Amino acid sequence: MELPKQISNIVFLVSVFASLPRTTRGQPIVLGSDPKGKTFLYTNGNSVFIRNIDDPSICDVYTEHSTTVLCAKYSPSGFYIASGDQHGKVRIWDTINKEHLLKNEFQPFGGCIKDLAWTADNQRIIVGGEGKEKFGHVFSADAGNSVGEIVGMTKAINSVDFKSNRPFRAITGSEDNAVSFFEGPPFKWKTTMSDHEKFVHVVRYSPDGEKFASGAADGRVLIYDGKTGEKQSELGSPAHTGSIYGLCWDPTSHFILTASGDKTAKIWDVSKGSLLENFAMGSDLKDQQVGCLWQGNHIITISLSGYINYLDRSKPDVPRRVVKGHNKSVTAMTIFGVSGNQNPAANKYIYSASHDGVVIRWNENGTDTELVDGECHTNQVQSFSSNSRRVVSCGLDDTVRYINVRTNSYERTEKLSSQPRDICISETDVVFCVASNMIYMIQDEGTMVTHKLNYEATSVAVHPHGTELAIGGKDNKTHVYMIDGTALTEIRIFEHHDYIVKVTYSPQGNYFASADNMKNVKCYKLPEYQEISRDMWRYHAGTITSLQFSLDGKKLASTGIDTHLMLYLPENVSKVTQVKGAHQLNPVTCSAWLTNDTLFTGGNDCCLKKWSVR
Repeated sequence: MELPKQISNIVFLVSVFASLPRTTRGQPIVLGSDPKGKTFLYTNGNSVFIRNIDDPSICDVYTEHSTTVLCAKYSPSGFYIASGDQHGKVRIWDTINKEHLLKNEFQPFGGCIKDLAWTADNQRIIVGGEGKEKFGHVFSADAGNSVGEIVGMTKAINSVDFKSNRPFRAITGSEDNAVSFFEGPPFKWKTTMSDHEKFVHVVRYSPDGEKFASGAADGRVLIYDGKTGEKQSELGSPAHTGSIYGLCWDPTSHFILTASGDKTAKIWDVSKGSLLENFAMGSDLKDQQVGCLWQGNHIITISLSGYINYLDRSKPDVPRRVVKGHNKSVTAMTIFGVSGNQNPAANKYIYSASHDGVVIRWNENGTDTELVDGECHTNQVQSFSSNSRRVVSCGLDDTVRYINVRTNSYERTEKLSSQPRDICISETDVVFCVASNMIYMIQDEGTMVTHKLNYEATSVAVHPHGTELAIGGKDNKTHVYMIDGTALTEIRIFEHHDYIVKVTYSPQGNYFASADNMKNVKCYKLPEYQEISRDMWRYHAGTITSLQFSLDGKKLASTGIDTHLMLYLPENVSKVTQVKGAHQLNPVTCSAWLTNDTLFTGGNDCCLKKWSVR
């Protein structure tokens, strides 16, 4: 495991629970192979993820692009990575230092870069994509000067590659159904092969440089001579019944792995033209295969769901391992196994949700990830809550859903008459959910009681003893109610400078905190609700998205769309720790405490981050 990154004298970034690749139906995913065999690369948003191929829970993230990154590749030496984004910028940065120092930045053309490749001497880079004036370019990695012309295609380039040895050659696959062949350097167009009937999604040279292959939307895989570009053979008739989005050679140059929209991956013997293994990946739309990688003994494919599948040639019926997670923005989080159960040996699970309704359960080290089974939310999950027995969530599909932790599946759904904003659950299993000007009280036996409010509610929290309920409203007030069965009696009102965005109680019930839209965080000491922060905690530059006390109530964490994490001490209100750029260039959307000294955050970078707070 990598050493923790020190943020301040009390906060360390321990690990990143990485995002999955961002996938789009009908588009291939570009994976980067490590020449040293230790890691592999993919992109999501403005981030490049460097994951350990033996243990994917070990991850590093590069976040210096200002816009969406579409591809990243190691240099053959392994010392540098080049990454290209949708605005046409290529950044070349080192892999040795933790800071990933920038070596060069170039803009070959104005438009998205879909793929890139290095020459074997680490001196030149070819890029392909959709520019305003051209679709490809080849340039020096040191100075950025042109070393040839990539011409001959009439539509966007989807894939590029270099021959791995001299004499150098370059190939492109484009949306005009063509494979173009170039000689150099300087690289000049030699010939165009129009054997495919639909978009060419991927072209790849064999490691020994003797052959190259192309895969296209017509399901065909064609093999060409690596030196002359002459067509030699075809695999299958056709190789797949759906579009081919991924193609790669094994290290010996004898076999090819293909990944297709027909929900299969296949391994081919190139010399014999025969099919060796057929991996059926499922029957759901999300089981389409959109990318692949063959690195050492690891055979990997990417599903449309973003899942990373490790394949086993001896057991083609089921992947050896499936790495799950999010590839859309994380919107909510809770941790089961902390409230009401302080046994350090007890199982603790992190539940996180994304705006596509996907809910993932993680173990505390991120080494085990599972999708929650059953009828999931069909829209964004707004909020999570948990007690010592169950986890509940509410979403923009106007439902409250109960998760059975033992079976990791949904066990119950309650339909609401309006769209929920926030949810909490008491230790007596009463669920409180606010929606517009309503508060829903859902009993464990299924009885639902609705109370109409004379203001629009935004956030809700229940006292750990289950005796009081706090509701934040758009009337710039926090309303505190006494709970008596299903009856609510308002007992206190607190004025704020703007409408309330978050309210929360400490686990012991000795503190209460609230945040308003002007980024003010207020803290009160109970039972008198005496304000102790005195309008001092106003450190965020953007809307506050979460407010969470540590398990002992001695720390309070807040996150915001300003990308920052703030830590306050109720017993020392002048002591504030600021973690700026906690999720760099991405809003932080949620947080939850695992222990008194371990905090998790989630953000629009689709990642969870684990922090040590000393």
